[in-house]
Amino acid sequence: MDLIAALRSFVRVAQTGSFSAVATERGVTQPAISRQVSALEDYLGARLVHRSTQAVTLTEEGRELLLPAQRLIDDAEDLPFNVGARRGRPAGRVRIALPVPLGLYLSSHLAPFLASYEGISVDLVLRDGVSNLIEEGLDCEIRLGPLEDSTLVARTIGQTKAYLVASPGYLEQHQPPAHPRDLEQHDCIFYQRWGRENVWWFSTPPAPGDVAGQDLAISVSGRIHSNNAGAVYRAALAGQGIALLSHLLVAEDLAAGRLLHVMPDYPTRRFPIHVVYPSKRSLPPRTRALIDYISGLLEDDPDMAMDAASPVRR
Repeated sequence: MDLIAALRSFVRVAQTGSFSAVATERGVTQPAISRQVSALEDYLGARLVHRSTQAVTLTEEGRELLLPAQRLIDDAEDLPFNVGARRGRPAGRVRIALPVPLGLYLSSHLAPFLASYEGISVDLVLRDGVSNLIEEGLDCEIRLGPLEDSTLVARTIGQTKAYLVASPGYLEQHQPPAHPRDLEQHDCIFYQRWGRENVWWFSTPPAPGDVAGQDLAISVSGRIHSNNAGAVYRAALAGQGIALLSHLLVAEDLAAGRLLHVMPDYPTRRFPIHVVYPSKRSLPPRTRALIDYISGLLEDDPDMAMDAASPVRR
C-alpha cells in the first residue's frame, strides 16, 4: 500500500464526504478510492469512515486521524526540499481560489514566482463567489469585501478598484446617466461581487442634494446577469448595457476607447481584498510564499495597494 496516496484519498473523502467526488478529481473509479481507504483502515486496524448511500462520515478514529494525516502529507511533499541542493525551499502544490479578474491577472504574472520556486505548482480556481476551503481542498482563497466566516484566518492585502463602463455604441443609443439613480433607467449587466449582486455602491461628490463622501447604494436591473465577470465584460464590450467591472479587466479597453468610463464624478465603492485560509491548520511554506507574492503584486499596483488616501470600506 502506498501510505501517502491512501492518506491523500482519505483526507479528500473526509473533506468532500464522497468517494465519487474524489474519484472524479483523480480520474479513477469510485471503487479504486474506496479500496485505498479500506486498505488504510486495515493498516491502522480501525474503521475511519461510516459508509452509506447518502453520505460518507468520519468515525471518531477518522476525526482523530484527519489533522495528523494532513501533516504527514504536507511533510511528504516537502521532503525532497528538506535535503540536498534544494534544502529549505518551499515545495508542493498550492490550490488557491480567486475572483475571475484577479485570477486572470495572476495567471499572466506567475512566471517570476515559478522561476523563484521551482518545486511549487499552482492550481488557480477562478470563481466570483465564496468557496468552502475544506470541502474543496483549497489552501487559501482571495475574497472581496467584509468577511463573514470567523473560522478562517484573514490577511488584508489590498483593495478593489472598479469602473462603471459601457461601450460607445450603447451610450450613443441611450442617454448617459448623470447620477447613479439614473441607472434605474438603464440596462445594467451584473454579477456576484460582494453582497447583493444587483446593488452597486458609489461615493457622492460635493454637489447639491448629496453629502460629500457618503456611500450611495443603487439597485440596478437588466436583462443579462452572470456568475462570471468575464461574461459580463464581453457583454459590455458588445454594447449590451452598463457594467461595473474591475480595472484589471477594462483598463486597456478604456485606454483604447472600446469602453467609456461612465459617471467618473461618482467613484465606485472600494472593498478590501483579503486572503483567507483555515485557522486550524498551520500555513505551509509554499502557501505563505504564494500569498506573499500576490500581496507584493497588489502593493506594486497603485489601483490595488493599500493607500491611506483611498480608505477601503470594511
